Amino acid sequence: MTANLMSREIRLAARPVGEPGAQHFDLVRDAVPPLAEGQILVRNTWMSVDPYMRGRMDDKPSYIPPFQVGVALEGSAVGEVVDSRSDGISVGATVSHFLGWRDYAVVDAADANVVDVADVPPQAYLGPLGTTGLTAYAALTDVAPVRSGDTVFVSGAAGAVGSVAGQVARLVGAATVIGSAGGPEKTKKLVADFGFDVAIDYHAGPIAEQLAGAAPRGIDVYLDNVGGDHLAAAIGAARAGARFALIGAVSSYNATGPVPGPENLFQAYWKEMTLRGMLVTSYFHLFPEWIGRASGWLRDGSLRTAETVVHGLEEAPAALLGVLRGANTGKMLVRLGD
Repeated sequence: MTANLMSREIRLAARPVGEPGAQHFDLVRDAVPPLAEGQILVRNTWMSVDPYMRGRMDDKPSYIPPFQVGVALEGSAVGEVVDSRSDGISVGATVSHFLGWRDYAVVDAADANVVDVADVPPQAYLGPLGTTGLTAYAALTDVAPVRSGDTVFVSGAAGAVGSVAGQVARLVGAATVIGSAGGPEKTKKLVADFGFDVAIDYHAGPIAEQLAGAAPRGIDVYLDNVGGDHLAAAIGAARAGARFALIGAVSSYNATGPVPGPENLFQAYWKEMTLRGMLVTSYFHLFPEWIGRASGWLRDGSLRTAETVVHGLEEAPAALLGVLRGANTGKMLVRLGD
């Protein structure tokens, strides 16, 4: 089927300095290569854009290789198999894989996962049933485990990971869940739709003062998606023995120079706190456990999710820039094709 088949893809046009813009992306049409043995051809139907992708636009050492200038970007996607040279994956299957940012993807079958879309939409495997949901779950059950009666603070709480994390915290035993987000619309949604007890609008005043008012007796667990002033505020509000899961630091992703650390970090010493970073790739072994629990929570309404959807591959760069500016509620997704 790949003979004469053309596919659009988004390539990195240049490396940004500071905040990226449309000029850093190219939309290109190219021929789809023929399938080798053990490969499948996927027509992508949904793709994910995520904050970590900003770091891959820089040529810096990290836990994941940087994007290459002139080469198609990559990231999580789901789609339909339209051709196959694999005995294990047949035409018509829905699969998740890591070659987004293009209409058609030639994927090694070993790097694709067949997903069950009988009871959930396929894009759920990019959000609550994908690495987004797994990040929230692993953070709050392993990295910074929630104990019964804990007070939990989640930054970036209206985003893809944060909106799931607040609910997971409650489901695994938290007594009070506090979230931060930008603007009254998002903070209202945290309480009304995602079950947070208190929502802090970081545009409304210093985050440290607001957190102290929301948690006058302190916090036990913090899930950090933001860094910067949020991390400093959480350290200041932490009780003895508090546990922090350091997931992301979106406040510094566009920084052009060194980013200072929290000035109150020494409190972590005498509070005997744990600040632990995490990469979701280290927790893939928890996927079956998470999908089993999350599927049940989705079916019975215990876990509610939100999506911000843009349409068309050509809009994917704008979607990524939107994530970095906080334009999304829940998971930012790009709907591909018809």
